[in-house]
Amino acid sequence: MERMTYTFPATKRMNRFVHVGVVGSGDLEILIEPTDQSHTEVTIRTGVTGYKNTWKSVVQRFFTQHDVAAKVKINDFGATPGVVKLRLEQALEVIANDSYIKS
Repeated sequence: MERMTYTFPATKRMNRFVHVGVVGSGDLEILIEPTDQSHTEVTIRTGVTGYKNTWKSVVQRFFTQHDVAAKVKINDFGATPGVVKLRLEQALEVIANDSYIKS
């Protein structure tokens, strides 16, 4: 398994744990938990090696646009970049629909 960790600045706080997706063929799960830090920490675990630059580009682009302060864990089983982005958007949608993001 390959493990990567990235950190991005963030200003918006959340106060709810979110879990979307499942670890299965071609998919991934995302777990997001609140933090009091002024950054987002993203930890990715994947069995597919050699895509570090792709992972960095996808999560950097996403968290540059969405600056939610959180601890994000991504457990991957071969998801494409499009699926990664979709799952991240689903997680933020769950948070936003429940009004759990604070500016």
